[in-house]
Amino acid sequence: MSTDVLVVGGGPAGRALAGACARAGLSTALADPQLDRPFAATYGCWADELPAGIPESTIAARARGRAIAVGTHDLGWEYAVFDVEALRAHLDAQLAGVEMHACRVSGPAGPGRVALEGGGTLTASVVVDAAGRWQPLNGTARRRPGAGAPVAAEQTAFGVVVPEEAAAALVPPGEALFMDWRADHGEPGWPTFLYGIPVGRGEVLLEETSLARRPGLPVPVLRRRLLARLAHHGVAVPDGARTETVRFPVDRPRHDVDGVLGFGAAAPLVHPATGFSIAAALGLAGPVADAVAAHLPDGPDAALAAARAVVWSPSARAVHRFRRIGLEALLRMPPVEVPGFFDVFFALPSHQRWAYLTGRDDLGGTMRTMGGLFAAADLRLRRRLVLPALRRPLPSNDGVGAPT
Repeated sequence: MSTDVLVVGGGPAGRALAGACARAGLSTALADPQLDRPFAATYGCWADELPAGIPESTIAARARGRAIAVGTHDLGWEYAVFDVEALRAHLDAQLAGVEMHACRVSGPAGPGRVALEGGGTLTASVVVDAAGRWQPLNGTARRRPGAGAPVAAEQTAFGVVVPEEAAAALVPPGEALFMDWRADHGEPGWPTFLYGIPVGRGEVLLEETSLARRPGLPVPVLRRRLLARLAHHGVAVPDGARTETVRFPVDRPRHDVDGVLGFGAAAPLVHPATGFSIAAALGLAGPVADAVAAHLPDGPDAALAAARAVVWSPSARAVHRFRRIGLEALLRMPPVEVPGFFDVFFALPSHQRWAYLTGRDDLGGTMRTMGGLFAAADLRLRRRLVLPALRRPLPSNDGVGAPT
C-alpha cells in the first residue's frame, strides 16, 4: 500500500520531518536499517537558531561563544548543545501514526518507489532522502569521481570528553570555544583548531578539528594533535574517557534526483564553513510538511516541487553557491594564512558574522558579509577570496594539488 510520504533515514532530520508530515495529516512511513539505534553524534547550534517547539529539556548546556584566531574574539552569541537522548525522545514522541520500516534502502526504483536490499520495494507519493551523507537515493553522489575530478572535501575531528574542571584552562565554565586556531599541538602543515563545548553533566567535549580538506585529514593525525595540545595546556585525559570521531563531506552537490526530495545533511543543509545542519533541518521540517500537504491534492509532482521550493528557494540556492566559493577559497589558502583569515572574519560586525554563519536563505546578508570581509582584507587575502570563484574546484590537497 502506498503512503503519502516515505522518509528514508532515521536520524534527527528524518525523524523531525516524518513527525511533521504525520502532524500535517499525511500518511507517513519512515525507513531505516537500525530504527532503535541511538543518536551518537554531538549536536549543537547557536541558541537563537533553535526553532519554536524544541523544548528546553532537549538542551544539555548553554554557553557564551568565543573564538581564537590570531586574537581572541567574544562572539556575542549563546551556543546550545543538545542532550541527544532527550532530543531523540522528543522526536520519537512526534512519530505517532508513522509506519516504521526496519530496512535498508538500496536506491530508487522508479517514480515514487525505492528498492530495498534483499528485495522488495516501498512506494509513496513523495519520497525523501534524509539518510545523511550516504544519500542512498542519489546515484550521482555515490558514483566514484572520474580521473581529475575533485574528491570529497571532508570535515574530520577527534575528541575526548573530560570533566569541566579538567578543561577549565581551555574552556572556562559558562563558555564554548567555537574555534581555537593556535598551533599548540606543535605540528606544521594543514591547519586544525580546537572545538570545546560543554555537553552537560559537568563534562566538556574537546575536539581537534580539520574544518575542510580534500580528502579529510586522517583521524590519527587529529588524535595525536589533540593529545599534544591538551598536554601543552596541562589538561589531563582520564582513563577510559569517552571519545568521538567525526567525518562527513562538506561539499555535496544539491540533491536534485528526479522524484526525490533531499533533506537534512542529504539535501545538503550542511554549512561548509561550520559543519552545522541540525538547526536548519529542525526548522524546515514543519514548512516542508505543510508544503507537501497543501500541494499533494494537485499530484505528487506538485507536492515535490513545493517542498523543494521551501528547501531550495532561489535565495537559498544562491547562498549555497556563495558558501561553496568560500569553501574553495579556504581549501586553496596556504595553511599559515588560515588563522589570519578567521581573525578578519571574527572582527566583522556581529550582524555580518551572523548572516554568513546562519542565514541559509539570507542572500542580502551574505552579500553584505562578503563585501565587509573583502573591505577589511589586505590585498593578499582579497586575492585568496576572489580567485577561487574563477577556477575549477581543487582536485585534492595532497601532493600536486596542494594549495597555491
